[in-house]
This record gives sequence, C-alpha cells and structure tokens, in this order.
Amino acid sequence: MRLLLLLGLVALGLADITRFEGEKVFRLKPVLDEHVTLIKELASSIEVDFWSPESAELVNVDVDVDVRVPAMYLDMVETILQQSDMHHEVLIEDLQSAVDGQLDNKPSPRAHSYTKYNNWDNVQSWIASISSSNSNLISKQVIGNTYEGRPMTVLKLGKASGSTKPAIFMDCGIHAREWISPAFCQWFVKEALSTYGSDSQMTGLLDQMDVFVLPVFNIDGYDFTHNRNRMWRKTRSKKSGSSCYGADPNRNFNAGWCTTGASSNPCSDTFCGYRPESEIEVKNVADFIRRNKSVLKAYITVHSYSQLLLFPYSYTFSLAADHSELLKVAEGASAALRSLYGTRYTSGPGAATIYPAAGGSDDWAYDLGVKYSYTFELRDTGRYGFLLPESQIQPTCEETMLAVKYIAAHVQKNL
Repeated sequence: MRLLLLLGLVALGLADITRFEGEKVFRLKPVLDEHVTLIKELASSIEVDFWSPESAELVNVDVDVDVRVPAMYLDMVETILQQSDMHHEVLIEDLQSAVDGQLDNKPSPRAHSYTKYNNWDNVQSWIASISSSNSNLISKQVIGNTYEGRPMTVLKLGKASGSTKPAIFMDCGIHAREWISPAFCQWFVKEALSTYGSDSQMTGLLDQMDVFVLPVFNIDGYDFTHNRNRMWRKTRSKKSGSSCYGADPNRNFNAGWCTTGASSNPCSDTFCGYRPESEIEVKNVADFIRRNKSVLKAYITVHSYSQLLLFPYSYTFSLAADHSELLKVAEGASAALRSLYGTRYTSGPGAATIYPAAGGSDDWAYDLGVKYSYTFELRDTGRYGFLLPESQIQPTCEETMLAVKYIAAHVQKNL
C-alpha cells in the first residue's frame, strides 16, 4: 500500500512538469510590413512563445523573430508560413529533445559544479560554503527575501579594508530561463577567488575595489524552471483577482516604466508589473543599489541569448550623455571576448541595437548615476537559444570573463 502511495506521489510529481514534445522553434525573417502583420496576427490568435524579440509588439521589418510553437498548432503555422512568402527556418526541431540534450556534461562527483546548470538548492549551498571560504576576500549579506520567501544573498568580493571602497554591482538570472547567466556569476566568483594573488589584474581589482555579485536575481522563477517549466521567464508573484503569475523584472524598474516594449497585461511575458518595483526582488535590488549609490561605479547585468553588449538607453532612442565612452568600452570589451574563441558580439545602445524596451535595470542604474551600466546577452545566436548545452558553459564563461575584466579595468582607471 505504501509503495502504491509512493508511486502515486511520484506520478503526481511528474505530471506537474511541463513537457515540450513535438514543439518547434522557428526563425522567421520578416522583410515586408505584411510579414510583420502576419506574425502579430498569428501571436494574437494562438499562444506562441517569443524568444527573440521578447514579444509580438517588438516585431519589426528586417529583425529575425525566434518563436516557439506548441505542437497542437504546428500544422496550422507551417501551412500559414508556406502560403506566405516570408523566409523561415526551423532552429529547434523538437524542443523536449533540446531540453534533455542541454544537460550534456557528465554528472559531477560533487553536488555543485561550475560546468553544470546547478539548481537553486545547490546554488544556495554553494553560496554558504564559498562565502565562508576566505574571510579576507569574500563576505555575504542578505538584501531581502523573494516573493516565495527565499533569501537574496549578495556576495561581496574584495580585499577586506577598513575604509569604504568604490564598487561594481553584477547580477545574473533576472529572467528565469536564461540558465547560462547564473552559471557565469558562479564562475566569476570562483575565478576572482582562485586567481587573486596570481593574476595581477584581478588582484589589483579586488585590492582597489569591491565587486558585489547577486548570483541569481529571480530565484523563484529559476527554481520553477528547474522543477516545473523550463521555459518560465518572469517572477512568481501572484495578485488576487488575476489568474496569471509574475512580472518581467527587467520591465519593472522605474526607467520610462511601461512606456514601450513592455505589456500591461499580467499574462504577458513582458508584463511590467502593477507599478515600478512592484516585484519584491526588484525592490530589494533597487534599495541595495540606492543605499550604495555613492560607491557604485559600474552596474553589469547578465542575460542570454544573442551575443550582445548593450548600454543605455533602451527606453528611448536618445543617446546617453556618456554614449561615446560607453560605446568605446563596449567595443573594447567585445574585442577582448572575441580574442579567445572568436565569438562575435554586437555592441550599442539597447533601443537602437535591438529594440526599445522600458523598465530595464541598466537604464535605471545609469539614470541613478552609475555611469558604466552594461547588459550582456551571452551565447548563442539562436541555434540552442535558452537551451545552451552545458558543454558550452566553460568557454562561454571564460570569454565573458575577459569582457567583464576589460570593463572593470576601464572603471578602475577612471575612478
């Protein structure tokens, strides 16, 4: 009887996990206004998941559109695409196979591994152990809890000093399904601690500055992608009266809030929230940055995918006051990144480089006075999209380290 009950519970647990058999990811190439209209009409009639750009409203002529189509709509969508003269290709033939294939690194002997996608429990254990590994170089502080009550812990890297030092703030995992992002924050912490004393640049950086790292910003969403729905993007907050969960944390900052490239529909993946900082995770980070505003010289936020290095603005096409310097640094950082494996990044202001989107953390930090404010969109350019295989974690992190160190060196020189 107990065995039957156990099997029943296992089956119940499995039933809760979203599966993606037969789903495809298409790349559409709209070159005419009619193509744009067709994509928008398609999105309004059936439920499709926009991977890039992030919603139907952002679709434009000459911008590739990566979109996930549920199996039940495939025949209809394929017929519509064939009848149109819009060029299209299949990026991912079967999404579930891609989800399964993502975990292609051998299981590691330890629970936590820098070359695997660690679930939140493993990340949390890692935070506890790494933060007590070297009290001269690392400490931790909880900046608040998530909607579901998980602690948001910031790691402070830097040579302990009696005085306040200038600092850089970096966060990963604002969007839950972008797993390569938290993998990079963990890698960065490991590299900072293991190369301090041997790498002159890292040693100089941590002697002179502090680096605050938030390994996972949207913890509730990240946990949900590991246990329930791999394709979840938003937070997991819930407002009574709405059947939909969460808001897009990177549309929830008070920077041109909800004016462009964001949705006021709570069920949308780009829902801007009910007001700026309505999401407790956003408020916790914004409060921390406001408290430390006087020392923060740079803000770096890590996303995927597209291989981009962006800077303000995204909520307006107007150029930032520091545009030419920000561009020069971004281009230098992109060149440093490319030097390792030849990975090509495009750099520029968000609105002009990809699309306008309001409420982003980088624009907000810049307007607060944090001059060097950058958004990374890591590998790849769509072959795997959000499902970058684990075998690419190490090369992605190694090349991204070079870009982050380039930015940090420029910040140091201009303190």
